[in-house]
Amino acid sequence: MLEVYKEIGVRDVINASGKMTILGVSTQDDRVGKAVYYASKSYVVMEELIEKADEIISKFTSAQGSCVTLGAAAGIAITTAAVITKGKLNLIEKLPNSQGMKNEIIIQKGHSINFGASIPQMISLGGGNVVEVGQANKVLCEHIEESINEKTAALMYIKSHHAVQKGMVSLEEMIEIAHRNNLPIIVDAAAEEDLKKYIEMNADMVIYSGAKAIEGPTSGFITGKRKWISACKRQYAGIARAMKVNKENIIGLLKALQLYENKDLKSLIDEQLKIVNWLREEFNKIEGLRAEIEKDSAGREIYRLKLKIDENILGFNAKKLINALECENPAVYTRNYYSNLGYIHFDPRPLKEGQEVLLLNTVLKTIDRLKEN
Repeated sequence: MLEVYKEIGVRDVINASGKMTILGVSTQDDRVGKAVYYASKSYVVMEELIEKADEIISKFTSAQGSCVTLGAAAGIAITTAAVITKGKLNLIEKLPNSQGMKNEIIIQKGHSINFGASIPQMISLGGGNVVEVGQANKVLCEHIEESINEKTAALMYIKSHHAVQKGMVSLEEMIEIAHRNNLPIIVDAAAEEDLKKYIEMNADMVIYSGAKAIEGPTSGFITGKRKWISACKRQYAGIARAMKVNKENIIGLLKALQLYENKDLKSLIDEQLKIVNWLREEFNKIEGLRAEIEKDSAGREIYRLKLKIDENILGFNAKKLINALECENPAVYTRNYYSNLGYIHFDPRPLKEGQEVLLLNTVLKTIDRLKEN
C-alpha cells in the first residue's frame, strides 16, 4: 500500500473512533477509487449527470427522487433553502437572506447538536431561522404543535448518536404532526445504514452522507418526494453553488451505493463482535481497566468496546490516556464522548485487517509509559 501520508510527513492513524470527518471519514473499495479515476478522465454535461444520478440513487432508496450533494451538512442547508424558496428563482437568489419569507425550521432542543459544526448553523446557511422547542432532556408533542405558525417552513429531525436519545418526540410523531399541519419534514440521517427506512415512514426529504456508512468519496444525497427534490436541485443556482459536488465524486458515490447494496452486513457485524470480544478479553487482563461490549446508542447494528479507566489504580485518567494515544506515531484515535466519566470507546469498523493487534499493543505500551511517569 502506498504510504502517501508518510511521504509528505503526515502521521498514519489507527482509527478506532469511527467513520469520522476529522479522520477522513472512511476508506474506499478499490472499485470506487477506479470509478473516481476514470470519471476524472472525461468531460460530462453536469446537468445530465445529476439527473442520471437522481434516477440511480432513487432505485437504492425507493424514493421519488434524489439530489446529489457535497455531503450531509450541505444537505441540511440545501433542504432548508428548498422548503423556504420552493424552487422559485427570485427567492433562491436572495438566500441566505430570507427576510420576509416563511423561514422557520422547528427542531427539538435535544437535536440542536454539534457534529463538528452546529445543526443551527447549517440551517442558517440555507436561510432558515431555527426554532428550538422543549428542553434538552424532554420534548412533548405540544412543544412542537404550539410552535407552528404562519412563518413555519418545515420540521427537522436529527437521527444521530450525537442527539439526545431519551425524552424526545419520536420521528413517527413528528411526521404525523408535520403532515397534519401541511408541512414537510426533513430527516438528517447522515450516518444511518438503512437507505429506505425513513422514506417508507413517509418523510419528505432524507439526508445521507455518501462517505460514512456507504464508504464513498466526499459526497452525499437528499432523497424523497419529487416536489421537494426538484426544489433542492434548483438551489444549485444559489447557495448550493458553493457546495457543488464534482463529476468524479458523483460517479464514485454511485459505485459505492452499488457495492453497499450487495454487502454481507451479517458477516461485517460478526467481524465487529469478534474484534471487540478479543479486545475485551485482553484489556480485562490489565489491572485498572474494565472492558465491556456496548451497542450503538442510536440503535444501529454497531458494537464497540467500552473501556473504563480506573484513575485510582493507574494514576491517570481517561483524558490523559486519550491525549497520549493521539500523540503516538501512528496516532491512535478513539471515541471519546464519555471521557469525562472515565470511559473510552473503541469502534472496530475502521480497523484494517489485523490492526486490532497493533491497536492493543500501542494502548498497552502507552499505559505502561504513563504509569512510569
